[in-house]
Amino acid sequence: MERTLIIAKPDAIQRGLVGEIVKRFEQKGLKLIGLKMIQLDDVKLDGHYAEHIDKPFYADLAEYMKSSPVVVMAWEGYECINSVRIIVGSTNPRQADAGTIRGDFAIGQGRNLVHASDGKESGEREVAHFFGADELMTYDKSEYMHVYNQDER
Repeated sequence: MERTLIIAKPDAIQRGLVGEIVKRFEQKGLKLIGLKMIQLDDVKLDGHYAEHIDKPFYADLAEYMKSSPVVVMAWEGYECINSVRIIVGSTNPRQADAGTIRGDFAIGQGRNLVHASDGKESGEREVAHFFGADELMTYDKSEYMHVYNQDER
């Protein structure tokens, strides 16, 4: 099973779209293993966006991400990174397909509602950055027998 981090960004919070975002991943059959609302600070942001700190857009991104609380979520599923990226849609919402979160609810590239891990390694690293081991739930999801083949569980 892969793990991925989803952040419902300030625009998702302010527009009341957190429930819709969660719903999309639940309907796909993914397993929610961690969820909390937090206020981001410079330390947490710099750790999360380390590869972008020296880029010209970073100061604006950091200011925006601190403008409102965010909801961080850890999700788990068989090869779920790619599925989540499809559900989220293109980083630029104007290029995102209809039916994706960004395609349905966003227009501005800097206000694209969600962050989603872009790979298996980043998913593990990002989940660990935002959640302690004691904050992640382990449980049997009974619907897995209806979502996955035996060898995928």
